[in-house]
Amino acid sequence: MTNRLLKLPELGLLIYLLRGTPDADRLLARLYTTEVADLSEEGSGSLRFIGPRANRRLGEKVAGTRYLDDDGVPVLVALYLDQEGELYELDCWKVDETPLRRIPAF
Repeated sequence: MTNRLLKLPELGLLIYLLRGTPDADRLLARLYTTEVADLSEEGSGSLRFIGPRANRRLGEKVAGTRYLDDDGVPVLVALYLDQEGELYELDCWKVDETPLRRIPAF
């Protein structure tokens, strides 16, 4: 997995998901410099947030949404924090398991 900064559509999706959540201001302030790694080479859209601590574990689901991809197939999205309350994973799942075509503007 290669680390990178968020792409603009990913950033828009995360801003949409984090609005109104506990600690939204703190988490949103870090998005522009947050590094992520793609969890799949097949284009699922799922990301792991790179954190400063080792031994991070999946914590709670903080937000979710769904939308239709360009081909009309539903995409389910969930945002998870780690055990310390930091961004951990953005899970995107296209119900027919084909590659994600795009993330719409939110």
